Amino acid sequence: MNKTIQFQLSLMMFLEFFIWGGWFVTMGIYLPNTLNTSGGETAMAYSTQSWGAIIAPFIIGLIADRFFNAERILGILHIIGAVLMYQMANAEDFSSFYPYVLGYMIIYMPTLALVNSVSFNQMKDPAKEFSFVRVFGTIGWIVAGLVISYIFHWDSEEGIANGMLKNTFLMTAIASAILGVFSFTLPKTPPKVDKDQKINIGDIIGIDAIKLLKNKNFLFFFLSSILICIPLAFYYQHAGQFLGEVGMPDPAAKMTIGQISEVLFMLLLPFFFKKFGFKKTLLVGMLAWTVRYVLFAYGNAGELTFTLLIGIALHGICYDFFFVSGQIYTDSKAGEKFKSAAQGLITLATYGLGMLIGFYVAGKITDANVISEGQHNWKNIWIFPAIFASAVLLLFGIFFKNEKIEYKK
Repeated sequence: MNKTIQFQLSLMMFLEFFIWGGWFVTMGIYLPNTLNTSGGETAMAYSTQSWGAIIAPFIIGLIADRFFNAERILGILHIIGAVLMYQMANAEDFSSFYPYVLGYMIIYMPTLALVNSVSFNQMKDPAKEFSFVRVFGTIGWIVAGLVISYIFHWDSEEGIANGMLKNTFLMTAIASAILGVFSFTLPKTPPKVDKDQKINIGDIIGIDAIKLLKNKNFLFFFLSSILICIPLAFYYQHAGQFLGEVGMPDPAAKMTIGQISEVLFMLLLPFFFKKFGFKKTLLVGMLAWTVRYVLFAYGNAGELTFTLLIGIALHGICYDFFFVSGQIYTDSKAGEKFKSAAQGLITLATYGLGMLIGFYVAGKITDANVISEGQHNWKNIWIFPAIFASAVLLLFGIFFKNEKIEYKK
């Protein structure tokens, strides 16, 4: 691949995930401390990711894939996103904040597919080339956390008390505007299908892959994927708030340990597949969720700080060993005809349905464990996802029969 194009794609990925990591992690700290939200309201804000994931396939399938170049619609969406992010920064209460975050996630989630489309269109061998571009996205997420904690100190006790986390939205708005303008300079990625071609809604949302559920093994995997997203939502929604509340310094920077670990375990994933097989790899991923939440429940920001840091570092195993492994398994079961439909079905089930339920449950449990204003019984909160993840682990271990991944022709 041309070095100039590789640089453009790498910068695109860097900005794409710098934007997401620049506000999503610390929103759980910002909302209760600045806008005085309840756990239920914080859950509503985070659940916008699920609504975005549900709506995204329609934006891509009905608009981006049919009428406009991917790089152009990517630019337009990020420019609109910059305006919405600016409005989020200036919202004075949750009722005015929520419509903007909902609108933002509806237009942001489709960009995750668009950046992949732009990248793949320039690659002769995506299996070899894509990882060297995509890794800059993870680096962007890490840099966002480090900038928030170590350069501007917005998530310090003083910064939180003075409402400085508002600046994370302004920083993201600037980055979104930059990516929006930059997108128009990216290599041309024309529509994939003729605009006059008949629309198949089943292909767009993955309904055509429903027949895969006739396979009992895939059905158990599918149900487990939905269920494991419930404890996952606790981490996304409340980990930052938890670290800030227990006195962990620079929580945004500490959370980037999870992304660093994600890169490491992504590289180790092929070894685990070969050594232990698919089922054991997924079981290790599920076990990591249980261990992480037990560490959170019984750790503290004092002499047991290391337990919290280990819990964050387990993110690589939690995410890669289950979700990335699951994407590979789904791809192998689907065959050429239903690859896109199957991935769409899994995305709707996990980031859509599973996370939507998870955010709601996490908000309810957090509200039920308020000790005083700004203080929660975090031990009780984290025990629930620990038990839930262990139950999913047990059910998957019993009902899923081990099988070798073989790609269908």
